[in-house]
Amino acid sequence: MGKDGTSIPDEEWERFLREAEAGVQDAPEEPSARARMVARRLREEPGPPRGWRTHEPPRRKRGKGWYVVGLLLAVGLLVVALDPGRVVGWFGGGDGESAPLATESERPDQPPPTEAADQQPTLEQPFKGSPAVRWGDGTAGIGLPAARATGWMSKKQVARALDRSRDFLAESNLDPAVLRGERPSEAIALINPHQKDVQDYLATAFSAPSEENDPLRLFSRFEKSEVRLVGDVVKTRGRITYREGKRGAVEVTTDVTYVYPVVRAAEGSDEVARTIVRREVVMSWDDPAKVITEPGTFSLVSYTSDTANGGCDTYTGYFTPEFTADRATSGSGDGREVDPYDRSESMDSRVRDADDAGCRTATRT
Repeated sequence: MGKDGTSIPDEEWERFLREAEAGVQDAPEEPSARARMVARRLREEPGPPRGWRTHEPPRRKRGKGWYVVGLLLAVGLLVVALDPGRVVGWFGGGDGESAPLATESERPDQPPPTEAADQQPTLEQPFKGSPAVRWGDGTAGIGLPAARATGWMSKKQVARALDRSRDFLAESNLDPAVLRGERPSEAIALINPHQKDVQDYLATAFSAPSEENDPLRLFSRFEKSEVRLVGDVVKTRGRITYREGKRGAVEVTTDVTYVYPVVRAAEGSDEVARTIVRREVVMSWDDPAKVITEPGTFSLVSYTSDTANGGCDTYTGYFTPEFTADRATSGSGDGREVDPYDRSESMDSRVRDADDAGCRTATRT
């Protein structure tokens, strides 16, 4: 190869040898051994030379590998579409909890699955080991239907009646002051003051609670000197429905389960217990032209409740949840077993069984 990097033709190479032997002054310089090697290789290899120390990426092999990757990707997208909550659970949500459930729109056909036995509640995770871990917080767990004109009310009036019905649930079962045992004044203000039997019940329920006049039939209350709530979240699951009732009224039915995590009031207590309350309250938003009422109030048609770990045959006006030591000595709950998280059974059936069974045993709290 010459100085300029070009190859040396055979004729030039023979001339170099002749002139070298003859001692010609301007004979070309003898190529180095590397130059001769490169020249020979260039003659033997077709095509342009490859660069020295240059990188040529490997040729991508096409075949079954890419087909498998594409198939796995398609399967993954299908799983996401069918069960996004499960996929979220694979990667975790930061707090170890599963994705929240959508609000309930109709009665389920089976109870929620049972959690692992070692999933015990803690102060940091008071709903751990409970189906309520996926339920809504406060009123967010109560499904509200779309409003439509019904009975004597327009669509807008029905929407307001539904909102006010949910307000009653919040004021009677979620308000922190009421849960600490205070009188539910704002909730009571939503009840028709002209409904004499209900007003008689309310007049005595808080001052002299009894089996007949038990405030816990409508309101959730704890004795603050005995227990305190863990955190500021009450988990809920339920729904509100409505129809046209008597005399053109809008009859609203609420069916909601509330889960309250508590510890003993004593400082340093860390054992978490849960009280679960399911309530069905039926309210009648009456036509003032046909029923004596006050604007913005409803008449109570019926109210039933079913409680787990809230005390049985104790009429103090407060829930009295049991902890581990209490359950070991009380001997309560000797009736049939019941799952307090099971919402597949109607409240009529649940309450009828409760009347027949006395103090029942909750399968989980």
